[in-house]
Amino acid sequence: MAVVVRAGAAPLWWLGVFAAGVGVLVPGITGRRIGVMAGAALFIVACAGVAYVRRGRYTGLAAGAARAGRHDVLQDRAVTVRNWRRGHRWWLLLAFAAALGSSFAVPAAGGMLLAGAGTGLRLKAAWLGRRERGDDVLLWVRVDWLGPRSGAPAGKPVKAYRTTGIAAGDATPGGARRRGDVLV
Repeated sequence: MAVVVRAGAAPLWWLGVFAAGVGVLVPGITGRRIGVMAGAALFIVACAGVAYVRRGRYTGLAAGAARAGRHDVLQDRAVTVRNWRRGHRWWLLLAFAAALGSSFAVPAAGGMLLAGAGTGLRLKAAWLGRRERGDDVLLWVRVDWLGPRSGAPAGKPVKAYRTTGIAAGDATPGGARRRGDVLV
C-alpha cells in the first residue's frame, strides 16, 4: 500500500526540480530572490500538508486490516508503480506545464511546490513503512479497490487493508524495492 503512496514521489520531485531550475533562469515579474523565497515557503507548506493529510484514514484502515486471503488480488510493486504513473501522466504533465508557466510571474515557486509535494509523499510512505515494521506486516490494498487510475489507497472504495508477512512480495516496508541480496 505504501507503494501506491510512494509511486508519485519521484515524478513529482524530479519534475519540480527541473521546473524550478528552468524557472530560476527566467527573471519573472517578482524577481528571482522573491520567487525562490516564495518557492521555499511553498515547498515547506506542500511537504507538510501532503505528509500529514488523511493520516487518520490511513491509521483507521490499518487498524482494521485483515489477513489477505486467496480471493484478494494483490499485485507486484513494479506493476503498481507503472499503473499509477500511466493513470496520472496527464496530471503530471499539466502540473509541470503550470509550474513552468508560473515561472514567468514568480520564478522557481511552482517547481518548488511540485518538489514539496513529492517530498511529502515520500515522507508519508516512510511513515507507513515505520508502521509496517512496527506491526511486522505489509499493508496491501486490493487492486479492484484502487480506482480507475490506481491512485487512491485511502479513497472511498477502500473498505479495509489486507496484510501479509513482511517478506511477501517484492517491496519492503515503506514501498521501496526489495533488493535480491538482502535477507529479511
